[in-house]
Amino acid sequence: MLELADVHAGYGPSHVLQGMSLVVGRGEAVALFGRNGVGKTTTLRAIMGWITPSRGTIRFQRQDITRLRTDRICRMGIGLVPEDRRVFPSLSVEENLRLGLFQGPHAARAVRDQRLARAYEWFPRLAERRRQAGITLSGGEQQMLVIARALMGAPKLLLIDEPSEGLAPKVVAEVFSAIRRMCSEGISIILVEQNVRGALDVVDRCYVVERGRAVAEAVPQDILARADLRARLSI
Repeated sequence: MLELADVHAGYGPSHVLQGMSLVVGRGEAVALFGRNGVGKTTTLRAIMGWITPSRGTIRFQRQDITRLRTDRICRMGIGLVPEDRRVFPSLSVEENLRLGLFQGPHAARAVRDQRLARAYEWFPRLAERRRQAGITLSGGEQQMLVIARALMGAPKLLLIDEPSEGLAPKVVAEVFSAIRRMCSEGISIILVEQNVRGALDVVDRCYVVERGRAVAEAVPQDILARADLRARLSI
């Protein structure tokens, strides 16, 4: 589904990614673990075209997307749930969700309505608040909203950045449950998450990121079994 090969990228003189390489299979959930500032979010931004790599290649379904515009990348089937959520505060929950339709190819009205119904099925709390302004939602409800909004574009690959940050344990469980369901429906996931133990329950493979590159790859049971990986992740 996705392959990064020796990707280098950053911001001005700041060289953040220093040879990032990873692969994600169809319907697979892959986590990026590591301390703050090691390049996890920058990896997602490079995939989405928010920043352009200076070296290396990014391929999605075998097509080179390294230097494509973000809008083209979205329409190819990659969605993003950003760390800062970016809910439109003055728009209602339903208006926020319908904006997600613009992330993918044009869909018939019946398909759009079907996607909206599915979003409410996944997150019933959003259905109860469909006419409320986005700014009135709790932090957990806003996180549900941005995940559901991303799904409105029918992505094949979804990038999710720190979904559990600042949320109550009950809400975190709901979010992780939704991630498991996405994978069961064939959506590939890249999950950036500081809650390592929680994320290990929902992903198939993990990459440990240090200094802008993946320094280890493991399945969840190996993360807990290997003292060297636990030390790297402080768990």
